Amino acid sequence: MRIIIPMAGMGKRMRPHTLTVPKPLLPIAGKPIVQRLVMDIAEICNEEITEIGFVIGNFGKSVEQQLMDIASSVNAKGKIYYQEEALGTAHAVFCAEELLDEKVIVAFADTLFKADMDLDQNADGVVWVQKVEDPRQFGVVKMDDAGVINEFVEKPEQFVSDLAIIGIYYFKEAEKIREEIKYLLDNDIRDKGEYQLTDALKNMMLKGNKILPGKVDEWLDCGNKNITVKTNSRYLSFLMERNENLVSPSAKLINSVLIEPVYLGEGVVVENSVVGPNVSISEGTHLNRSNVSDSIIGSESSISRVYLDNSMIGSHVTMNGRARDVSIGDYNTIED
Repeated sequence: MRIIIPMAGMGKRMRPHTLTVPKPLLPIAGKPIVQRLVMDIAEICNEEITEIGFVIGNFGKSVEQQLMDIASSVNAKGKIYYQEEALGTAHAVFCAEELLDEKVIVAFADTLFKADMDLDQNADGVVWVQKVEDPRQFGVVKMDDAGVINEFVEKPEQFVSDLAIIGIYYFKEAEKIREEIKYLLDNDIRDKGEYQLTDALKNMMLKGNKILPGKVDEWLDCGNKNITVKTNSRYLSFLMERNENLVSPSAKLINSVLIEPVYLGEGVVVENSVVGPNVSISEGTHLNRSNVSDSIIGSESSISRVYLDNSMIGSHVTMNGRARDVSIGDYNTIED
């Protein structure tokens, strides 16, 4: 099994955090979103993952090495592909054209999920979907009476279906989707100015390929600060339910209280503070005389005399003084 992970987007809705860090490398429960995604797929996929292709922008060599290390963590070979211009989901997948052969999972790196990945061997493809309140901002599917997908619609203005595509796909013979994407590109077939994966899927379906919906138990989005903080909270609960150790042995608690679930990375120091529930603090950060709940704090930051709730603080931040609900990017200093 191969995995293709398109992740070249600019993450504008997550600014200021994505001004210095690609969105898929922002932390959820102490690990980058894309690493959580890879680990989850490897855990629930019943087949060996041999290669992982990361489709990125110009993120730099340190990020590329980090992605190679993520692939190695699940015993797969990592490969880097570049998408220099945002031309749509189909174009992003096609950037890793050489991997589109035999069995492939495509997973867009702006979402996490809990789902059943027992793959129906009678299906040519699987598209994981989740019911949503407002389907206008998603690609959606319709199904026939037998539960087989018979229509794909990209961001419908009028109601078509409330089954949104969450960005996870499986292809039993990925060369078929490769051919359909190539057809779109060669003939400049676009929807809303972009080459859409849903159009390639439509063509697969019209040629008699059976595409089924995948069951999603929980869809955890990382689209903006508030949703990312909620995803972090939910993910911490998953890890605590599995009895994973969320506090590094090198973390220090001095006259402080933790209200689970709380993640503390390597070298974190918490003094005279109350932390939790639903808080992640990455490596090397020092927290003093503060009360923090439902928040994410990055690495190597110094936080003192604050009250934080529903907040996201970047790395290398110095913050001293009162606060409640804030979103602060990397390398900022805030004094009260």
